[in-house]
Amino acid sequence: MYTDERKLFALIGVIIAAAALVLVQIGAARSGRQGPVMWAGSAVVAFVESIASSVVGGVRDAGGNLISVPQLGRENAALKAENEQLETQNARIQEELAALQSAAAIGPVADEYPDGIDARVIGFPPENESRTVTIDRGSRAGVKPDEGVIAAAGVVGRILDVGPFSSTVLLMTDYTSRIPAVVRQGRWWGIAQGNLTSVRLQYVSQDATLRPGDVVVTGNGRSFASGVPIGTIVEVDRNDAALYQTAVLRPAVELGALDRVVVLTK
Repeated sequence: MYTDERKLFALIGVIIAAAALVLVQIGAARSGRQGPVMWAGSAVVAFVESIASSVVGGVRDAGGNLISVPQLGRENAALKAENEQLETQNARIQEELAALQSAAAIGPVADEYPDGIDARVIGFPPENESRTVTIDRGSRAGVKPDEGVIAAAGVVGRILDVGPFSSTVLLMTDYTSRIPAVVRQGRWWGIAQGNLTSVRLQYVSQDATLRPGDVVVTGNGRSFASGVPIGTIVEVDRNDAALYQTAVLRPAVELGALDRVVVLTK
């Protein structure tokens, strides 16, 4: 019985609310305003239209993107080709700049030895079985065996073998290389002998005062005139029981990065 009364009251409440809504709607219509029913309907319609517009716009954008994919691919390929071309041009410019710098560095040496033969290093031994390099000048250019070879900073070595259009240079770091040498500070004589990665100054008098940093130059000999830098003393090996003292030299020339050299003709 209690439950039936609740249902009855609920039904009466719904009827009253509906009647009130109708009255409000009628009043709004008479005054020319939009009633709550029309407002709710308009809101629903606007919501549906918004969703439909978003869906249509998304489909349109997706279609446009699909159409532009081939064009984007072509533009990307063109940009990639242009980038590769620029990288090639940059590498060529860097190589030309290095060649100009090398030529500028060897210029004063060529001026100092006007009878010298300007040459470029074109090869190193593949297995490094000896400390040699190949230059692009040979007998046709006047190169002869045993002639000295120098770079901008100093001694490189001497001509070992000569062909018509190229020659082999024995570097001063080779074990078989021997160059008459003089310690510039004190004018002490010795022999600069190759030691693979360095040069050893040997047969220097025990009376000589050798110090790290002292510069060693060529003495007058078969391949060089006097005064060409050989290297700098980095370590002194003095043994009072020995007849002579020795020193380790750091070569004046970076022999692993040779480019332009001058052959000193006799």
